[in-house]
Amino acid sequence: MENRAAFAYMRVSTADQGNKGNGLSAQRETIRRFAGAEGFTILDWVEEVETGKGADALTRRPKLAEVLRQARRIKAPVIVSKLDRLSRDVAFIAGLMAERVPFIVADLGPDVDPFVLHLYAALSEKERSMISTRTREALAALKRKGIKLGNPSRRSLCNASRRGAKARQQAANTFAASIKPMIQGYQAQGLTLRATAEAMNKSGVPTYRGAGTWSATQLSRIMARAS
Repeated sequence: MENRAAFAYMRVSTADQGNKGNGLSAQRETIRRFAGAEGFTILDWVEEVETGKGADALTRRPKLAEVLRQARRIKAPVIVSKLDRLSRDVAFIAGLMAERVPFIVADLGPDVDPFVLHLYAALSEKERSMISTRTREALAALKRKGIKLGNPSRRSLCNASRRGAKARQQAANTFAASIKPMIQGYQAQGLTLRATAEAMNKSGVPTYRGAGTWSATQLSRIMARAS
């Protein structure tokens, strides 16, 4: 297999994570395995400790901006372990696509369609927004009840947990609704659920968690949830 040049980018959100190495080693190992399997030679391993929020993330992440410039100059891709290591912001991801900045998400494979990446980013942003909203609502409710947030009671923790579960359920419903038309399109071509799952795996369509593979059982559940 002919080796191809690439850059590796890894990111954690806080200085504490960066100093302890939480997440960085796992990202490095994922990229290392992917590069070996796909025939990439990593020219540089770039690590950054910074938030990924906001469409202006590049202005706050100089290492990412620099590695993208290098990658564009020599026409080599930047490999990340997961899409959220670049950003969970749809506008940011869309901006990279519009500028034809080459990047590959190891968890999703080397040949994922740009539309699928955009869809995955949109779902990730939606999930983050919903969880954030539910968390704020839960904290506001606790404050109105006079509960000190520094020492939450068992009941308040249970309530917050339930709200978080509801937000995750809503995010899963949103994902199911977005995937349902794709499944129906394959079915209209006469494919069974098993054949549809194989086609989606071959096309690199990400599952809800972004890893793993589709199965007929998963598709059946998606259709039931979307209904």
